[in-house]
Amino acid sequence: MRRPLVKSKGFTLIEVLIVLALILTLALVLLPALARPRMRSSRINCTNHMKQIGLAFKTWAIDNNDLYPMEVSVTRGGAMEALATNLPLVFQVMSNELSTPKILVCPADSKRVNASDFANLKRANISYFVGMDATDTNPACILSGDRNITNGMGVRARILYVTTNDPAGWSPGPHNLFGNLLLSDGSVRQDSTARMREAIANTGFPTNRFLMP
Repeated sequence: MRRPLVKSKGFTLIEVLIVLALILTLALVLLPALARPRMRSSRINCTNHMKQIGLAFKTWAIDNNDLYPMEVSVTRGGAMEALATNLPLVFQVMSNELSTPKILVCPADSKRVNASDFANLKRANISYFVGMDATDTNPACILSGDRNITNGMGVRARILYVTTNDPAGWSPGPHNLFGNLLLSDGSVRQDSTARMREAIANTGFPTNRFLMP
């Protein structure tokens, strides 16, 4: 005897919509959780880059009467007179101490690319600003930091002027409203906007000048 055919029942439109809604909900929950380790890793790598940069500044200063390149004349191997027009020169004069230009790019900064060598270093190969007034004798001053720092007013002639009265903060950028600061004592801070403002207030300068890439 022939068995009767069993008619299969497909999903209704409502059931399909429910399944799609569940998949979308799971994606919204899981994707941020999967992205967090990647963001944390890039911030750690950025911190390591900045520590190497801080060590390069310190090592260079030891050989130059405890002065940073921003304090030494170009004629004596520094970058003082060229600061406003030639930020790459600050790092080029420290090429022996830095060893590779790759550490000048934050791993989370998709808008910057690695330079092939120091001779071809450009602003587009640098993720970090330089504190123009930083000195080796003031451990609290800000030596460098992520380029997504802002004062709410904008950069003037490549220089960002920040005072304790300015609404300084981190713009959306490589670390999503957070940023790293390199102090002259060699330490690196992973700061929120509030903590960054505290660091600026502790430098002792009425106005902090940051040379931007």
